Amino acid sequence: MERRPIGLVFPGQGTQRQAMGAPWRDTPSWSVTEEISEATGEDIADLLLNATTEHLRRTDLAQLSVFSVAMIAHAEAVRRGALDGPVVACAGHSLGEYAALTAAGAFTLPAAAALVAARGRAMREASGAREGTMGVLVAAPLDSVEHLVDSVREDGADVWVANVNAPGQTVVSGSPEGVGRVADQAPSIGAKFIRLQVGGAFHSPYMAPAAETLAAALKDTAAAPRHLPVVANVDARPYDGGGWTELGTRQLTSPVLWEQSVRTLTATLGCGRLVELGPGRTLAGLIRRIEPGVEVVSVDGPAALD
Repeated sequence: MERRPIGLVFPGQGTQRQAMGAPWRDTPSWSVTEEISEATGEDIADLLLNATTEHLRRTDLAQLSVFSVAMIAHAEAVRRGALDGPVVACAGHSLGEYAALTAAGAFTLPAAAALVAARGRAMREASGAREGTMGVLVAAPLDSVEHLVDSVREDGADVWVANVNAPGQTVVSGSPEGVGRVADQAPSIGAKFIRLQVGGAFHSPYMAPAAETLAAALKDTAAAPRHLPVVANVDARPYDGGGWTELGTRQLTSPVLWEQSVRTLTATLGCGRLVELGPGRTLAGLIRRIEPGVEVVSVDGPAALD
């Protein structure tokens, strides 16, 4: 049987949950937590085992925890030789892009962990300086969502498209007033609106101060000149070396083009199998809506590797 080319995909913030490290604690790859703790100054093992749901809502801690579990899962999958095929590309949703870059060999684990910590702190500070929120529009086509968002913004309220996740699932981001107006008008385009429990208006111009801070951190971080292709959130194009200072900076204020990124993995890069590494199965659900014919597997615990 032919082994299909594999794309590795990594989830982002919002997939964190209490004790999500527990399934991995007795694996050899749990040692990854020590490396990340040393690079970031946070007790990662304690965060993954004991942090409360409320504590994990903090943007910086949520990002570190999801990144850490993704890296443990990846390390254990590689250690066990469980991927069963050539890995040809990686992609990550928002924060997950840093796990993707690490798995692809662009950044070392300590360097990526330090970037995630810096990114989380910068986003938390930007959110504290300017109140923002986010919400999901379900069931409406993207062009209808874009038209609604544009009309609300033309009327003077701040709101932008933040994530194009899958057909019929678009996230918006902006001021409480702007997102609230979109929520009120969602039925007019046949959409259901779900408010997200987040601490800020991520992937919008409200994150410009965070982008400035992150740009400096990215500039000071050594990256491999060549690596496995990583599909970038900002333009859904694959990059195999260079450009990540600009791409990572733009990502904070630009929409996450996840639907297009999955199509790049499958159509352009030929991935016949996508493996989600990290907490939960959020990306697998989105991928099945985007490309129903592609095989997708979620590795959210060691049992998935057996």
